[in-house]
Amino acid sequence: MEQEYLKPLPETAYELKSYRRAKVQKIGYVYFSPDKSYYSVPYRYIGKETTLHYTRSLVEVYYHYQRIALHQRNPSKGSYNTNKEHLSSTHKYYSDWSPEFFKKKAALHGKHVVDCVEKIITAVDYPEIGYKRAMGLIQLHKSYGSQRLDNACKRALQADAATYQRIKNILKNNLDKSSLFYQDLEENKTHIPKHTNIRGASAYQ
Repeated sequence: MEQEYLKPLPETAYELKSYRRAKVQKIGYVYFSPDKSYYSVPYRYIGKETTLHYTRSLVEVYYHYQRIALHQRNPSKGSYNTNKEHLSSTHKYYSDWSPEFFKKKAALHGKHVVDCVEKIITAVDYPEIGYKRAMGLIQLHKSYGSQRLDNACKRALQADAATYQRIKNILKNNLDKSSLFYQDLEENKTHIPKHTNIRGASAYQ
């Protein structure tokens, strides 16, 4: 008697769901902590708190019990998984962000800039943080020029201090123009004898 009411069996095996909370970031993605990866949502939800429902194969994003995004789960650490229909014209630019994207941009300003960008990106667990710092570093050329930026990156690499803030400080304090590498300057200061007076120490300043 019930046969006519039965529905077809599912085409795929049932998968248990797990749940996470995530805020939509300014570039239109939610961070999926189990895989340390990112999934896009419609840009109008930027800044909203969402719930992620996920299985071994799918990641769903819900806002107020309404599904706003569905993605195939990508287990690759640090991946950006994008449905371009989710992105505004402004945010579509960010869908191309990757280590290679920033290396190509850095290459326009010198090989030392490329090396610093690579170090900055690989030094953090979350790619988005590294990408933002890399972009900030590259944009320093607007204030100081490509040659000075490359020289500052060279100094930073030799001092094992390839960070955005250190490189910015090198440029701000004109250390890239100095005749001495700034790590040599620091080493020389540490070898000044304790009895040396201010007049004697001025040679190192």
